[in-house]
Amino acid sequence: MPRPIQARIDASALRHNFARVREYVGAKAKIWAVVKADAYGHGLLCAARALGALADGFALLDIQEGVALREAGVRQPILLLEGFFEASDLPLCARYALTPAIHSIEQIEMIEKARLASPLPVYLKLNTGMNRLGFTRESIAPVRVRLLESASLGAITLMTHFADADNARGIYEQSERFRALRALFPESFAVSTANSAAILRYPETTEGWVRPGIVLYGASPFEDRNAADFDLKPVMTLTSRILEVQELVCGDRVGYGGVFTAGAPARVGVVACGYADGYPRHAPNGTPILVAGRRTTTVGRVSMDMLTCDLTGIPEAGVGSPVTLWGEGLPADEVAASAGTVAYELFCALARRVPVVES
Repeated sequence: MPRPIQARIDASALRHNFARVREYVGAKAKIWAVVKADAYGHGLLCAARALGALADGFALLDIQEGVALREAGVRQPILLLEGFFEASDLPLCARYALTPAIHSIEQIEMIEKARLASPLPVYLKLNTGMNRLGFTRESIAPVRVRLLESASLGAITLMTHFADADNARGIYEQSERFRALRALFPESFAVSTANSAAILRYPETTEGWVRPGIVLYGASPFEDRNAADFDLKPVMTLTSRILEVQELVCGDRVGYGGVFTAGAPARVGVVACGYADGYPRHAPNGTPILVAGRRTTTVGRVSMDMLTCDLTGIPEAGVGSPVTLWGEGLPADEVAASAGTVAYELFCALARRVPVVES
């Protein structure tokens, strides 16, 4: 019998969340379904199959993932969010019709030297305040004419990334910088600025192509709002079962380091899930968990293959009782907040050893 842990991926929930994005951005905007990091741990091909023709395009990082989508039959545009890294990547971009983001003069030079059979469409990344990748007003000035006149470049789309969508002032300032940079280029250039958070809070940023990520998978990009507030459904539900029950007396400690001490007689369940499965090791006592459909909390330190939870108030729970670590009935946002992290990390950290079941 296999170990009882599994991650269930709900394709209908993914489609529901995509439809919610469509409601927010309207019919005129085009939607990149962001499927980087193996679709945030949900499975690249699984997500692509679930969304099918609903998505106007798919956005990811790794060129091999782009190739995998093409070979799986995806015909929509595919965007490489970090572009390409070596000149040797360019023939693959051309062959598989992958659109790279470019953020440096070195990338432009590589494209020009590659002498591809046809001009390569690109996304021109503009740095408006994130200060990671992209051209600033100062660095774009000396290459602007070159970009416009280069026979090696096809359609150019202007893109930027918001650093703090919780901050209206920050959005306004970055939007103003983007408008100033956009004014240097023809009015007809397409644009792409809105990420998940901007889609939900700042409709004025949803012109052109939008790039939803975490909202597609049913989690919130905000600290002060949960996914249910936006009618988003969990796509990944991580479940397991109780392996053993320990009956504790007052003063008994649990797990490595004894970070939990029973203050009264207690029942503790041992769950087949640990940090080697992707559960956060730093999750403290009191992190929410569901056992037999009832809410309780973790106790003790998470170990590699197991964690423990309080069953004192769930007398019907015992060996074999179902456990939900996050997902349906227990938002990943809530578990992540307790562990001092974000749902993005929970999803992306799901280990390869955890069986994934599509539904």
